[in-house]
Amino acid sequence: MLIVQKYGGTSVANVERIKAVAKRVVRAAKEGHRLVVVISAMAGETDKLINLAHQVSPNPGERELDMLLSSGERITSALTVMAIEDLGYRARSLTGRQAGIITDAVHTKASIEMIRSDRMRKVLDDGYIAVVAGFQGITEDEDVTTLGRGGSDLSAVAIASALNANLCEIYTDVDGVYTTDPNIVPEARKLDKVSYEEMMELASLGAKVLQTRSVEFAMKYGVPVVVRSSFNENPGTLVTKEDEDMEKVTVSGVAYDKNQAKITIMGVPDRPGIAAKLFKGIADANIVVDMIVQNVSSDGKATDISFTVPRTDSKKALKLTEEISKELNARGVNLKEDIAKVSIIGVGMRTHSGVAAKMFETLAKDSINIMMISTSEIKVSCVIEAKYTELAVRVLHDAFGLAESK
Repeated sequence: MLIVQKYGGTSVANVERIKAVAKRVVRAAKEGHRLVVVISAMAGETDKLINLAHQVSPNPGERELDMLLSSGERITSALTVMAIEDLGYRARSLTGRQAGIITDAVHTKASIEMIRSDRMRKVLDDGYIAVVAGFQGITEDEDVTTLGRGGSDLSAVAIASALNANLCEIYTDVDGVYTTDPNIVPEARKLDKVSYEEMMELASLGAKVLQTRSVEFAMKYGVPVVVRSSFNENPGTLVTKEDEDMEKVTVSGVAYDKNQAKITIMGVPDRPGIAAKLFKGIADANIVVDMIVQNVSSDGKATDISFTVPRTDSKKALKLTEEISKELNARGVNLKEDIAKVSIIGVGMRTHSGVAAKMFETLAKDSINIMMISTSEIKVSCVIEAKYTELAVRVLHDAFGLAESK
């Protein structure tokens, strides 16, 4: 089998952990598998480099930032090869460029456009284990780029697709995908398998096991992904195509996200084109808007529009909204940052009624007020006050019986 393994920052956090990863890789090689190993930077290394950049300059250029940040994964990949070779196996480290990962030119959050896999294939054909620096690529103009937070997941899935690998294993510090955060609900249960769609929703709604774009890529190209822990031998969670067993379960998981902020623009003229102007300005600044609620104006003259953005973008979004509000002759703009989003996810929602009502009733019983609601075929999300996040997760997990074995 050809297997792509990815090891996250906590899995390669120090020399001992790197040696442990090398032993696991060699064990797989002894079983006869051909291996491509995608490596993250050591835990905390990327943040150190970002801090270093900001000590030098308050506004470091994104091109140079990518050049700097890509070094973290290069260091770890070279150290991993050294550890593998010490165990008697041949390995070769490759940068994103050497692995043929071609991206667009959006620095710090580039998208992969193609992978020219010839060099990786040659490394494998020559009997080596290929160890690739994750999180990075190169533009057609040969500028170094990085893929954004969690980008090594995307590197691994894209490489698995390009090489037609049999399996992509994502090794992290948790041993699979759980029904919710076990730190909040100790009874949370590990899922044996989860659909691509459910995993994509879980990832986008706050579950930090896999990067959202990597799941989207896996679903598009049918790459089977297993999430496992590098700290034990427990079987992981398979992320795969939806099947009948998954549809029998109404709700598969509860996710939460505290990186949320709500902006309300008040007294907006109620006429065509206003919302388009507001959200185009925010989109042009590469800020992702999640939920949008527009109040119906009673007099047909003015209305309020509320929307959520990542809290990390809230100040930038607020400034933009204030500028646009003046052009629109709005009454004012308000920012609320002490909020969180809690969500329930499950492909079974398509065939089960009353799920949203049960969620609202459950939150109401504990006097948790809902500010905004968003739904899709397989999820319901509510914006609540941040101080109620843990309580909301616990009561919803209990209400839908997620601790029980299915």
